[in-house]
Amino acid sequence: MSSAGEVVAVGSPRFTLHTLGWRAFQDLCAAVLREVWGQSVQAFADSNDGGRDGAFYGTWQPPTDPSGVRDVPPGPFVLQCKHTKKADTTLAPSELDDEFDKVSALVKRGVCGTYVLLTNARVTGTSEEEIRRRLRACGVAHPLVLDGQWLSDMIATHRRLRMFVPRVYGLGDLSQILDERAYAQASVLMASAPEQVTTFVVTGAYRKAARALDDHGFVLLLGDPAVGKSVIALMLAISAADNWGCTAVKARTSEELVQRWNPHEKDQFFWLDDAFGAVRHEEHLTHAWARDLPHVMSAVKNGARVVLTSRSYIYNEARPLLKPYAYPLLHEQQVTVDVADLTREERQQILYNHLSAGDQPQDVRAQMKPHLEAAADAAPFRPEAARRLGLQAFTSGLSLTAQGITTFMVESQQLLRDVYDQLNAHAHAALALTYATARDKALPGLPNPVLFDAGDRDIVERAGSTPAGVSKALAALTGTLLRLNASSDGQEYWTFHHPTLREGFAAWLTTQPHLLPMVLMGMSDQALLSRTDCLTADSKQRQGTLLRIPPSLYREVAHRVAALRQQPRGRLEPWQQQHERQQAVQAYLAYSSCNGFLRAYVAADPQAYEELAKFSSPAQYDTRTTVLARLHQADLLPEEMRQHAIDRMTHLAVDSPDASWIEDNDWHHLLTDEEREQLFEHVSQNLVPRLEDMVGDWLINATGDEDDPVEDALFQYSQAFEQRNDHDTAAEFDCARDVYHQERRSLARSNGSWAPDAWDDHDDRRGGHQPPESHRSLFDDIDQ
Repeated sequence: MSSAGEVVAVGSPRFTLHTLGWRAFQDLCAAVLREVWGQSVQAFADSNDGGRDGAFYGTWQPPTDPSGVRDVPPGPFVLQCKHTKKADTTLAPSELDDEFDKVSALVKRGVCGTYVLLTNARVTGTSEEEIRRRLRACGVAHPLVLDGQWLSDMIATHRRLRMFVPRVYGLGDLSQILDERAYAQASVLMASAPEQVTTFVVTGAYRKAARALDDHGFVLLLGDPAVGKSVIALMLAISAADNWGCTAVKARTSEELVQRWNPHEKDQFFWLDDAFGAVRHEEHLTHAWARDLPHVMSAVKNGARVVLTSRSYIYNEARPLLKPYAYPLLHEQQVTVDVADLTREERQQILYNHLSAGDQPQDVRAQMKPHLEAAADAAPFRPEAARRLGLQAFTSGLSLTAQGITTFMVESQQLLRDVYDQLNAHAHAALALTYATARDKALPGLPNPVLFDAGDRDIVERAGSTPAGVSKALAALTGTLLRLNASSDGQEYWTFHHPTLREGFAAWLTTQPHLLPMVLMGMSDQALLSRTDCLTADSKQRQGTLLRIPPSLYREVAHRVAALRQQPRGRLEPWQQQHERQQAVQAYLAYSSCNGFLRAYVAADPQAYEELAKFSSPAQYDTRTTVLARLHQADLLPEEMRQHAIDRMTHLAVDSPDASWIEDNDWHHLLTDEEREQLFEHVSQNLVPRLEDMVGDWLINATGDEDDPVEDALFQYSQAFEQRNDHDTAAEFDCARDVYHQERRSLARSNGSWAPDAWDDHDDRRGGHQPPESHRSLFDDIDQ
């Protein structure tokens, strides 16, 4: 058997560094110099770097390979990275012309005594000589050129480097850098998830976990479902096989760990996923851990390394049972790692790697590129969503726009449905109560503590839970699926941790007929009208809609919406509040209702027709006309009520004046061609002769606002009659509009006139019209 660290395969190691992105390659170079030469390397940001990808300070420790550098050169040192995505390419001096132009300026500024060029390409001896000659000509005292083979050699001979840059395990032939035992271990581990290895990103969470494993021999990885806990554990297992020659054991329970631990074999690595339950807290597992922890900690003290993973909400419930006073190591900050805590650059690199590893064509990646930074900023960010974005199988109908891609990243409803399916009854009840936030209208969530009323208890019982079980579940879910907030007066309340979690729960609810009726009963009126719809199953769900009500509940919901419309204004209720309630009902009927629901609604509220026919001017802005048009299309509008609506429009067309009936789509449905002609004739006979007098009447209520409905209507009439070749009538309307406009200019603006809001002012203060700072996107070469 080969000794640890021995090169097993024949020939020099070669890593496929061209598969990295430019930024990942730059970070790798910085890591190599830090580990290999012990320099304090500073990697610069991707903008305003002054021609330097990085620099380092301190005493130069020259490499021991025959690169020609033997004396200790003076600083300051500049490093420049040249990455190519083409495999087996050779770097030519001509490709560095732009860099040579920058070097002279760096030398003059006194920031470049030694210039280190690192590249993943090959560099011939002749090319290296020419590059170094040109760098000296620019004033560089000590030029150094290091190519891809040098980087591969450094990776192969430095285990600790591989531990903290573990993606290199997926970039080359493991047999060239690991001994036989470590190679066998790592090969088995990598075979279980090859894609996860090749797309892995070294995050702050991984580095903290690696340090905890190195310093303490133990780490607990926590996080929401599908955020990468198991991937980090996998990479730690591979690194342990490489660095410490550990035999990796993926145990299922604490009992199995204890059984597999060999006191006579110091280097063992134990990895347990979902230590306290896979999708819900399983108390028998936690009790077993409490019993076996003395043996586990003995194993750690004797050289074993242990990695546990757990969903945060499960661990929160398990933690009180683990006797923290007896085993403080479990609760030390150094060994507990929140996997989901990612920086912006880490999110971008995760997205980059999944796109690079995916099967999207080059032209599709090119169209995606301008929108990928926004996609990485999507919240919540899940690596699984990034993986799906890189695969054609999931993106056949994807709109390659900023909104389309960002929505794809955020909406992971099927993934969430799977999560919700596996939760226990107590968690289902807790989430259902949080979703049905109707107990205290002053709070936008579920009050803490929960005071269970009859409706709450019904939900809890239908879910198969108890008030005690719900209270326990709320605490366990806080921080993951739920968030505990506080109002301005100090009242605490629960909400879903992010809107997409609430949306996913709503989608899941549609599959739970035993819960859905009670959740609807518990919803506030505002929540019912703003968070649900009664559209058909194949209708596209509008953004912000959380719950699609099934046809079996149309009648129940229709009666509730009808009661809202019929609700009289309370004695102390402001007029505006009643008006907003009526508008919300109208909007629900117009935009969130299918024909089937409208049929149930008019059966529950036949008096609604009279109210709908009382629309105001301009009619195109009154939702009641849209409801009338929807009812007419569904054959639910009695002819008598349609005639009432036409009579109302005929009156407004002259008196307001209101030209909505000409262009508005609702009136294309409500009017026949003959009725439209009759309206034109009515306007010609009853408005045109009176225009001069009417202008004076309209000016009484006019303001100096830019947007004026009378002026708009006169313009529409002029255009409509012009298109009908009635030029004389069109001229009459033009003349009336000119007079009206001139008189109106002298009037003051109303108090309700539009003014730029705080956001617009804020944009100006930020200098929104100034050219953006120079910035090289991490996704710059994603389409190469």
